[in-house]
Amino acid sequence: MTAHPLHAVPAGADRTPSTAPVGVGSPRVAPALPRPGRADRHLLPLDLRAVRLEASSPLGAWQERNAAVTIPHCIAQLEASGVIDNFRRVVGESGAPHRGFVFADSDLFKVIEAVAWEIGRSGTTEHDAWLDEMIALVQRVQEPTGYLHTQIQADHPERRFSQMHWTHELYVLGHWLQAAIALDRAADREDLLEAAIRYVDLVERRFGPGREDGIDGHPEIETALVELFRHTGEERFLRLAQHMVDQRGRDILPDEGFGHHYYQDHLPVREAVDPTGHAVRQLYLNAGVTDLWLETGEEALGQVMREQWDRVHERKMYLSGAFGSRHRDESFGNDYELPSDRAYAETCATIADLHWTWRLSLAEHDPRHADVIEREIHNALAASVDGTGRRFFYSNPMQRRPDRFSEENAPAERQEWYSCACCPPNIARLVAQISSYVAAVRPARNGEGPALEVLQLAAAQIDLPAQIGSGTLHVDTQYPADGAVHLRLDGDLAPGARIAVRIPGWAGTAEVTTADGRSREVTGEYVELEAGEARSARITLDMTPRWTANHPRVDATRGCLALERGPIVYCLEQIDMPPGLEVDDVTVARGAQVQEAPADARAHSGAAATTEGAPRAAAPGAPDLHIPVQVRADRGPLIRTASAPTGDAAGETATVTAVPFATWGNRGPGAMRIWIPTAD
Repeated sequence: MTAHPLHAVPAGADRTPSTAPVGVGSPRVAPALPRPGRADRHLLPLDLRAVRLEASSPLGAWQERNAAVTIPHCIAQLEASGVIDNFRRVVGESGAPHRGFVFADSDLFKVIEAVAWEIGRSGTTEHDAWLDEMIALVQRVQEPTGYLHTQIQADHPERRFSQMHWTHELYVLGHWLQAAIALDRAADREDLLEAAIRYVDLVERRFGPGREDGIDGHPEIETALVELFRHTGEERFLRLAQHMVDQRGRDILPDEGFGHHYYQDHLPVREAVDPTGHAVRQLYLNAGVTDLWLETGEEALGQVMREQWDRVHERKMYLSGAFGSRHRDESFGNDYELPSDRAYAETCATIADLHWTWRLSLAEHDPRHADVIEREIHNALAASVDGTGRRFFYSNPMQRRPDRFSEENAPAERQEWYSCACCPPNIARLVAQISSYVAAVRPARNGEGPALEVLQLAAAQIDLPAQIGSGTLHVDTQYPADGAVHLRLDGDLAPGARIAVRIPGWAGTAEVTTADGRSREVTGEYVELEAGEARSARITLDMTPRWTANHPRVDATRGCLALERGPIVYCLEQIDMPPGLEVDDVTVARGAQVQEAPADARAHSGAAATTEGAPRAAAPGAPDLHIPVQVRADRGPLIRTASAPTGDAAGETATVTAVPFATWGNRGPGAMRIWIPTAD
């Protein structure tokens, strides 16, 4: 297989590592910054600092809790789990044995990235001394060649680049690069990036175009290399990313255990339209491939990414925005293979999909992408960490059975940390940068002026970029608790510019009321506001609770319904059941009328303890829902003779409470389910 040439790459000669300037790219602060060149074809991300989420809003409060609690917790756990000691022992500063998985170094870099985005968001200096200490430690551990991988350096130096299907050397480097780029963008600090580029130089000499074959078993380096190109302007980094992508599907990695598809090495990328294998690996790879497409314009990459995105989200996504149906290899299953109770649904898979989907949103301008990101943020991701900000789920099933079956990465309740601790630091870095996904600029095209697109509905202040005008757009809303969104423009739009607010796909329509009192119903994808209307407008979405069904090929949920309100997925928890009634005995009654109730009226238990003074109850937000149900208590045998159903459903009736899935488990472990059988 031959590598595909670069397309539409900015001109300029390569620079040698010793003279390459760091941070000469865009001065903006954001996780993904495509370079100019195809700007008329894709959305343009805003500077993270241009979107300030209100601390009183759900997303803003989450960012504040992430800064005050989650990031410090992750820093403390890096010490407690031995991640930092693994670095110290390489240079003789610790006598402890290596602890954690071989790729545990990546946890340090993810936490550094979280700190970097928090610096960009809030300007905090709280972690400056820790950063000094960690970066100095990384510099001491790094070999003169640029290599760094603590377990291999300390215990198995002979294994350097010899087991790349499992040692994750380039995966770790990818997270290192992302942390270093974030730190340079947010804090104007180059030292970590200069060290990381020395490692990239080594990789390029060893595995660059025309040299030895070599790819990592866990994709991540691809998207990091493209971002390094964007940040520095050095084309060699883009060529190296392209080379890494081009090598997949050539049987470079050994077929051990789970097969080539586990590592996405079973087919060339441009032929692999079916998402398969380890879900996180596939989705990280897709983020890198999409980045490559954004920079090169190669339509073959765009075509396969479009096809894969449709297959992932139409056949393999859980209602909560989670991915991965199998525990054995943490993989996508077959199409429509979505078991509720055995869903692996790893937190990192949702984060990886959000990164990929955002890049596709920039490339394609498809509102479905923002719909998926909304689903992920408010459900799967929100459920992965509790109200304290210190306890996490690794696996996020749609159902928890009453026997509380538990295993290491799928415990019956959230844990403070995991032996494979990829998810907590990933949550910390994602939440710190989450304001980057709220809005973007739609460039002028097809005779229309540019628009500021508000893609995620959240209380915020958004500074207008120069293409749109000057001043600030104020967004006032309690969404998703209610569907009212108030917009106020403090400033002026440029001639022909507009404000465009996404109408969520679940809503389809929105009522718009402008300052002159006129109202209109808008159907479609966006509410488009001209300069006069944007001065003051109110957008209202219908938040009536609705029943949702899965595709009938999803065997696990056939004959079941789920309850949603706005973007929020609901579930039943055992703690809310009337005495003597179990979650698994409940069915949706015919003609069930759902009633809203304040969340502060829900049941509590002794399990709803506090952790270091922080309550484990959910923060105020979406209401609870009361549902009339039928009770079908059945103590009969597992296997029994049956006939076709006839007559009316029989059984007792009751009213039960459904709570937002994102809050489940905050009051202690217990049975839970999203999908409820119908009375039929």
